[in-house]
Amino acid sequence: MPTPTAELACVVLAHEDPTQVRRLLEALDPFPVFLHCDVRTPDAAHDAMTDGLPPRVHLLDRRRTGWARWENAAAELAGYRAALAGTDASHIAVLTGSDYPLATADEVRAVLWRHPGRSFLVTHPLPHPDWRGGGWSRFRYRHWAWRKHMLRLPVPRRLPRGVVLTGGSQVKLISREHAQAVVDVVDARPDLVRFWRRVWIADESLVASILNSPALVPGFADEHLEHPLWYIGWDGTRMKSPPWLGTPDAGRLLEHWTGPDDQPPYLFARKFSTSRSADLLDLVDAAVGLRAHRPAGATAP
Repeated sequence: MPTPTAELACVVLAHEDPTQVRRLLEALDPFPVFLHCDVRTPDAAHDAMTDGLPPRVHLLDRRRTGWARWENAAAELAGYRAALAGTDASHIAVLTGSDYPLATADEVRAVLWRHPGRSFLVTHPLPHPDWRGGGWSRFRYRHWAWRKHMLRLPVPRRLPRGVVLTGGSQVKLISREHAQAVVDVVDARPDLVRFWRRVWIADESLVASILNSPALVPGFADEHLEHPLWYIGWDGTRMKSPPWLGTPDAGRLLEHWTGPDDQPPYLFARKFSTSRSADLLDLVDAAVGLRAHRPAGATAP
């Protein structure tokens, strides 16, 4: 089988802010995109996200995604399946609708070409230093998310066999081979799906745990880079979600635009919204050369 070319396919998970989502989709041109829209997104917002999309954007079946729900991980898996079946891309990126690229398509391809078969994923085997109690309770107990609240059944359960429990970011860029490995493991181990349905914030651990388990995916330790490709505006304050970025963050964003000389540059950043970030994204477009430098609100020709 021929080696896939150094090309990117993107899985985008969105639920609100159609203007920002459309701007992201345009900035990802010419990469193929597999777009998931939350089934609870109002019809008007959904139509604004999806009407008249170019052929390179494919819609995934809609699920009831949301804060801390298993369906976020299920939508990610569906995106992998669609990207593997519909493209020969060498890598697949998972983004949210509030992300944005910091590099042109050619710059992205250059990074992928220099790292064939490698995934970019920072992994944290338990105990995870940033998770309360090391994160063990996320797995040991069954959880449900209800109206932005965590419900936990305080009855311990058995952990799955052969799995190194590991934390990782929801956003990631992994090789085609590793995406296929994740799908294959999920298909071969329905017990893992049953288990992760009640793990707290499953999309922060399912893929990382599968890939980081030698019994499931041999060789991953030597086939990935512990380097994030996303700039995220953490400022040291303890918070549940990354802060929104705006023009006051322009200096920090530009300062962190590229990593050290021996590390790949940041290719993406988050989080952006139309109301908070349009002016900052205009600066990014102009500096990077995205979207033909069109200002916020302008439509494509």
